[in-house]
Amino acid sequence: MSALATPPAPAPHGVPDPAATDAVARTAPRRRASADSGRTQSPLARRLLGLVAVLVAVVWVFPVYWMINSAFLPLNKLQAPDPTFLPLGGTWSNFRRVVNDDSFWASMRVSLSVVVIVLVAALLFAFLAALAVSRFRFKGRKSFILTILVVQMIPAEGLFISQYQLLDGWDLVNRVGGLALVYTAAILPFTIWMLRGFVAGVPIELEEAAMVDGLSRTAAFFRITFPLLAPGLVASGVYGFLQAWNEYTLALVVMTDPAQRTLPLWLQGLVEANRATDWGVVMAGAAIIAVPVIVFFLFVQGKMTSGLVAGAVKG
Repeated sequence: MSALATPPAPAPHGVPDPAATDAVARTAPRRRASADSGRTQSPLARRLLGLVAVLVAVVWVFPVYWMINSAFLPLNKLQAPDPTFLPLGGTWSNFRRVVNDDSFWASMRVSLSVVVIVLVAALLFAFLAALAVSRFRFKGRKSFILTILVVQMIPAEGLFISQYQLLDGWDLVNRVGGLALVYTAAILPFTIWMLRGFVAGVPIELEEAAMVDGLSRTAAFFRITFPLLAPGLVASGVYGFLQAWNEYTLALVVMTDPAQRTLPLWLQGLVEANRATDWGVVMAGAAIIAVPVIVFFLFVQGKMTSGLVAGAVKG
């Protein structure tokens, strides 16, 4: 009869198991090698990613730099076969010609008027609609949300004829109010969808807790929920501003009067005014048109951060 194999006796309490110790000792060098390899590759990977980011930034910034560079160059240098990458010995004459053009300031007034009306109307209606679809349950709510998505998918060019006929029937062609109306209608679907996400992300329990403490529903909304929604309103405002400021095709259809042109139409008029286009003036005009966008974005960027922090503290 063969003897039965007896399992090894367990190690006394507090004494390490020799087999386990040997296994840990054998695997420790492999773990150290793997960790050393990861530490060796990580800085290299970060450098490569940083280099790619710098290249992408250069590619993105170069057209803007070329626009500003060309704005300071006279026409003979712009038409030279060799490109001039630095505006050494440049001139301000291109900017002076833009600033001294009365049609530029007329177009500036039209664009600013349209943008202000669009921002106020779009944010007001989109905010109320986002509150309705996020905070209340009513019949047709899902159909309304689906309609927003469907309208967003319709190409803007497919609505030009109907929009022009509608504005013509209301005597709103070549009017700031008419252009602002169609801009607002075009911006509203995406703005509602964007604000809906912000409103849905704020728990309604915050308002209910404030109401338990004695606040009315309106006071609880404006003191608790509204500060948390400030970043969403700012982001929607940036989107609406950029769309209304830079839009060209719809303005070309609605504003047929040269005295009622927006800034993109005025800039296009510089190109079509003469056969020999003075690209220095065109680039100077484009640079000046971009300044309000940069100033607006820098302003609301700080407001976006402060609104987020204030909302978190109050919530």
